[in-house]
Amino acid sequence: MSLDKKRSIFALLALAVSAFAIGTTEFISVGLLPLISEDLHIPVTTAGLTVSLYALGVTFGAPILTSLTSSMSRKTLLLLIMIVFIVGNSLAVSSTSVGILLFARVLSAFSHGVFMSIGSTIAANLVPENKRASAISIMFTGLTVATETGVPLGTFIGQQFGWRAAFLAIILVGIIALIANSILVPSDLPKGARTTFKDQFKLLSNGRLLLLFIITALGYGGTFVVFTYLSPLLQHVTGFKEGVVAIILLVYGIAIAIGNVIGGKLANQNPLKALFYMFIVQGIILIVLTFTAPFKMAGLITIIFMGLLAFMNVPGLQVHVVTLAEKFVPSAVDVASAINIAAFNAGIAIGSYVGGIITDSIGLIHTAWIGGLMVMGAVILTGWSRLLEKQD
Repeated sequence: MSLDKKRSIFALLALAVSAFAIGTTEFISVGLLPLISEDLHIPVTTAGLTVSLYALGVTFGAPILTSLTSSMSRKTLLLLIMIVFIVGNSLAVSSTSVGILLFARVLSAFSHGVFMSIGSTIAANLVPENKRASAISIMFTGLTVATETGVPLGTFIGQQFGWRAAFLAIILVGIIALIANSILVPSDLPKGARTTFKDQFKLLSNGRLLLLFIITALGYGGTFVVFTYLSPLLQHVTGFKEGVVAIILLVYGIAIAIGNVIGGKLANQNPLKALFYMFIVQGIILIVLTFTAPFKMAGLITIIFMGLLAFMNVPGLQVHVVTLAEKFVPSAVDVASAINIAAFNAGIAIGSYVGGIITDSIGLIHTAWIGGLMVMGAVILTGWSRLLEKQD
């Protein structure tokens, strides 16, 4: 293996560790809600704002802050992001009221949004063009592993030592990531193009890009209708014991990481075609889960497949948004990536919100097929996008 190749792999690993820290932060409070509400003497629904405000912080912070920091050196910006991340989580650890905690969450969310948008372009710049999707998937593996292992682990730490200890653990990973980035990520990365709010408007008013942002929100968010309520589903519908659920979540996490790598490989050649078929299979599996969830073995197999496909679309969506932006709004490639990250988070917010309404009104089991319908919406729009591509 050549020295350059080794360097780029180590740099990608440093990015993956950062993504792990940042990804764990996003969903960590899901498992800590009862502990936070008890400690700060607030209702669980108020504690729930630590999740929704974070997602909104990413949705709005990503495009605006990416635009404002577009002329900074990529490495300096990367290090600055990790410092803001550490400060935000330190503030969460020391917060004595829900107001301070929510402010800390929004501050952390700002670092998340910018990291995810420039992280993708840094990863893409570290490798030859035909390896871009795979490089992005290596970085996103940190995020996917976080969603599944960081969160159960954080919940476990919180239950043993209090919710603040879980945030302390995240700060520790953030410090490791900061050091790894400062040593392993090259300083001579190409600078981002100078972007303005006019460019953002250009991106959002471009029909093809707007279509892709909606596909991202629907295709990625559909799984979150179920995923947000996966633990209660496994316990109350499938009938697994509480201790087993943690192990299933871990297996789900491994499936996600595998799916992410497969998704990167499949999307290297023709991202739209790959996305079209991924969404079809993903939608079918979510609909099938409605029928298999009450049975332990069949339910478990379906949920593992759901994990395999949950993040498989991420590299393809990120690569395709970069390709479209290079073609239609070349001055705003980083911002296009940031708006797509905002679309992922809008999908999470919509999916979990819809899941909550369904759980309250018609029951947990129905989250699966309604999530499936959301993904089928992405199938139709991806098909339309492919037709437009062929006309080009």
